[in-house]
This record gives sequence, structure tokens and C-alpha cells, in this order.
Amino acid sequence: MAGPPALPTPDTPERRRIAVFCLVAFGFSWSVGAAIYLTGGLRDSPVLIETPRITLATALLATGYMWSPAVANALTRLVTDEGWTDLGLRPRRREWPLWLVAWVGPALLILVGIGVYALLFPAHVDPTFGTLRAALGLPEGTPLPLSPPVLVALILVQAVVITPLINSFFTFGEEFGWRGYLLPKLLPLGWRRAVVVSGVVWGVWHWPVIAMGYNYGVGYPGAPWTGLLAMTWFTVVVGPFLAWVTVRAGSVWPAVVGHAAVNGVGSLGLLFVSGNPTPLLGPAAVGVVVTLGWAVVAAAVLRHGRVPSRR
Repeated sequence: MAGPPALPTPDTPERRRIAVFCLVAFGFSWSVGAAIYLTGGLRDSPVLIETPRITLATALLATGYMWSPAVANALTRLVTDEGWTDLGLRPRRREWPLWLVAWVGPALLILVGIGVYALLFPAHVDPTFGTLRAALGLPEGTPLPLSPPVLVALILVQAVVITPLINSFFTFGEEFGWRGYLLPKLLPLGWRRAVVVSGVVWGVWHWPVIAMGYNYGVGYPGAPWTGLLAMTWFTVVVGPFLAWVTVRAGSVWPAVVGHAAVNGVGSLGLLFVSGNPTPLLGPAAVGVVVTLGWAVVAAAVLRHGRVPSRR
């Protein structure tokens, strides 16, 4: 198994390898996106399994689309004869505090964002927990099985502790590519520029599925263009945190865990709202208002403009 990734020493980025990586990552995933679109999109995709409900689109997103950056990492190394000495796959036990930060930090930041959203849009907060009742399959008016604070706490524990373990299998496909390969190749541009550029690339990579209604749905103001911009903003402000834990740990695994934690808690805010909130703003994690905490962290990470030292 390969050791931690060596920070690049050239004065200029390896443009050929970056180009090959992006060509494979985008070409493969956007082809999968085209297949999803041609087979009914996200709404009318054929059902593969009834219980739990899994559609063709869900299966293709979780495998072909999300794993394309990892495939691009491997194929780029093969095509360019780069070798396999800097994969960043060896976890280092002394970096366990970074793992803890990556695991718990996203939940805290998203909860802060949900709180900000509730303060700015109190009319969207549902004090009767109607959406939560529906998610639990309870008829309208049926009392909740537990008191709301206890139930919310249990949902949060599941989202923070259990869900990231499941999601990590899928987020590895992205992080092994974005933070494990593209980010180190861009670091000769400087820490700040490399992190921002990799975040933009990560956001644009999502565009086909965002245009089909992923994350923001359809029919929101300015759709789909505002959704494409909102998603890019999200990846640009979340990317610095994932980049920081990757470089500090010398391993891609904290980013895998952090990304899985984001996905695990990302929809939590939707359980406590009513009406028709604008998805571009929240209350899901990809809403612009909910990302304000991430933006503060991103500004702190990028402030020094240099690669963070590793212990």
C-alpha cells in the first residue's frame, strides 16, 4: 500500500496529467449523466428494486457518476506512466484528531447553517413537525413516538455516526479523484488558487445532474442556471475544508469521511420545514444560506495562501 502523498515540487502544474484526469472524469461521468437523461431522467427513471426503492438513475449516480474521479485517477496514472507511489491511501494513526474533525465538523457547520436559515425564514419552520411525521410514515395528527427533542437527537446521531460509514463507500469515488489527485497536481499554482480551482472543477462536474433536478429540484427561480451557480458556490466553500484535512493528514481518508458526513446530514433541515422554501437558499446543506458557516471556515483556511504544514 502506498504511503502519504508527496507535495509536488515543480514550479508549474503537470498540465498534461491534469488534462487527462479531467477528460476522463468529466467524459465518463457526463456520459453516465446522458444515459440517465435518455432513460427518463431523475424523475421517470425505471425502478430496479421496489423495496427499498432503487431506480436506474440512483444506481448510475452512486456507481458510474460518483466513481468517475477515482477511475480518472487510476487511468491517468496508467496513461501517463505516473506510477502508484503517492496514492494517499495509508491512514496515519497519529492524525486521528483530523479524522474526528472531518467526521463531526460538517454536522456542526450544517446545523449552524440550518439555524441561520430558521432565523432568516421563520415562516418556513414547521412547529408541528408535519414533514417529519410524513417521513416516519405517520398519519396527520398522529403523535410522534418520542418527544421532539429526543427524536431530533436520535435522527442527528444516526446522521452523524452511522450514515457516514455507509456513504464513505460512495464518497471515496469522488475524493480519491478530487483531493487525492487533482488537488496535489494544482498545488504548484499556490495553496489558495489550487483549492479554489479544484472546488470550481468539482462544482462544474455536478452540472448535468443539477440541470436534471438533483439537489435543487426543478422550477426554482432561474432554473437551471441559478442551480448550477449555487452548486458551484457550495463546492467552492466546502472544498477548502476537505483540502485542508487531506493535506494536513497526508491521506485522502479524512476527506472521504468528511464528504460522507456532509451527505449524511445534508438533508436534515428538510425534515423541519413546511411550505415551499426556495431550495437555492436552504434548508438543505446545498442552500446558499446554509453554507454561511462553511464560507467562514473556507476564508480561514485560505487566509494564509500557502500549503498547510503536516506534522
